[in-house]
Amino acid sequence: MNIFNLYLEKIKSILIDLGKKKKIIIPETFDAINAEIPPPKFDCDISTNVAMVLSKINKTSPLELAERLVPEIKKNDGFIDIIKIEKPGFINIKFKALFWSNFTKDIIENSKNFGKNLKEKKYNYLVEFVSANPTGPLHVGHCRGAILGDVISNILIFNNHKVTKEYYVNDYGNQIINFTKSVYYRIREVKFNEDFPKDNPDLYPGDYLIEFAKNIVSSNSNFKFENYDDISEKLTILSIEQALLLIKKNLKSLGINHNNFVSEKSIVLNNEVENVVKFLEKNKFVYKGKIKAPAVENDNNWVEREQLLFKSTEFGDDKDRALQKSDGSWTYFASDVAYHKNKVDRKFDYLINILGADHAGYIKRISSSVEAISGKKDKLICKISQLVKLIKDNKPFKMSKRKGDYITVDDLIEEVGKDATRFIMLNRSSDVELDFDFDAVKEKSKDNPLYYVQYCYARISSVFRHINKDLNSEIEFDRYDFEYSRDEIKILKKISEWPKCIDSSSSKLEPHRIPVYLYELASEFHSYWNLGKQNPEKRFINKNNIISPDKLVFLKVVSNVIKSGMDIIGVDSPEKM
Repeated sequence: MNIFNLYLEKIKSILIDLGKKKKIIIPETFDAINAEIPPPKFDCDISTNVAMVLSKINKTSPLELAERLVPEIKKNDGFIDIIKIEKPGFINIKFKALFWSNFTKDIIENSKNFGKNLKEKKYNYLVEFVSANPTGPLHVGHCRGAILGDVISNILIFNNHKVTKEYYVNDYGNQIINFTKSVYYRIREVKFNEDFPKDNPDLYPGDYLIEFAKNIVSSNSNFKFENYDDISEKLTILSIEQALLLIKKNLKSLGINHNNFVSEKSIVLNNEVENVVKFLEKNKFVYKGKIKAPAVENDNNWVEREQLLFKSTEFGDDKDRALQKSDGSWTYFASDVAYHKNKVDRKFDYLINILGADHAGYIKRISSSVEAISGKKDKLICKISQLVKLIKDNKPFKMSKRKGDYITVDDLIEEVGKDATRFIMLNRSSDVELDFDFDAVKEKSKDNPLYYVQYCYARISSVFRHINKDLNSEIEFDRYDFEYSRDEIKILKKISEWPKCIDSSSSKLEPHRIPVYLYELASEFHSYWNLGKQNPEKRFINKNNIISPDKLVFLKVVSNVIKSGMDIIGVDSPEKM
């Protein structure tokens, strides 16, 4: 039950009825009218702005219109206790205790759907995320974006949308040539005891390549590794296989599984770049021209050359973009446009790209290309994953790692675990930098949000164990005429916000709202739990060692929401801690 949507629909129905009776003038749409969570200073459960929205069209003050609407809202509603009008014209509603008893009944009987927007139109999404170069293990820089993409996918799936998780494998270009050469030299090191050329800046220095080399040598005993040119094509395939095996292992350790891995090389070799350029030419979106020097370049050093350019400025970009280099080869942007044409052709309703902070400047050009290809302005949605700063002992922290210039995902998980990594990486909006504090993550206190939420679930589990009941089993009652206390209703009001949290997280693609909500709910619950230390009436298990039906339902409702939210985040809900 989404109580806010429920009362919003009721208000709209009242307005339509009053409009038919010529008692008020109603607008063409009710889009501006809302039913929202009231500020904490007001002792009410729902607040609506309906009087303020309709005051102008009705040529009256919001307060006067509110006075006319209040009796209509309260009429025939046995759940409303008090309706108050607050300046400048808000209508605030407070429910009777019976409302919250019925609210818990609805959640228990529809537990699998609580929080979901079943009336929302369902779409088919393609979510592309991570897409790191297949040249080595994933590092912390990839970690936040990987979790962001995975949880956005989980939220959409929770809301019954169809989602495909995809990884674009950049297995074409100079970086792959350099990577393959690096593996080759490691093979020479392993097989022939030759020194790795560490002074070559184009090569990848990481020690993980030694493992790649050993695996390739052991599984290709008949393969000769004497002349690079003779084996480069086959070695490239073997090297990328090794890199993808490691990347998939890293992703699995984060709890992430992609549906598809799409090869850039296959896009190029299937002539998809040529085909998308022909498509753009046919639609007059390309021309031969010259690009002026970027602002960061010295004009004296910049050489203007005629290139094939895409008219991205026609779609809101700040300049047109090169599809082809002066030597005739395709730019990286061209193959990326071809990949997005490939996506569009697969008939997804929306494409979502999760990009690192260093790709923020890339959004305009790729969005322009998708608009040109699809004819739809909002077909592509890009989300930026900002940087993560690792903190320990109140200062920047660098963990020990194998040689290379980054901290791996495996290093991070070994230090704090998968659950902490996922929960904390989501704990702030993805468009702001995140401080990942190792000391706070390991604390067993309120300062560690993961621990605090998991401890809430574990406490509820302990009550169910005490009365020999399974927390994961369904519970049923013939009657739900409970009289919940003010303290319990405060938590049930927080529970009522869960559908709004899911709606916002889904529509805005902002998964950080879920761990923030869960922490707030856990805080409310722990405060209530602590009341039982002084007041026996607040304890869940009474002096006769039993739990009353109202408290059992109350605990089950809280646990359902905690479990549902943690499942979306991809974090465990332990029954013991």
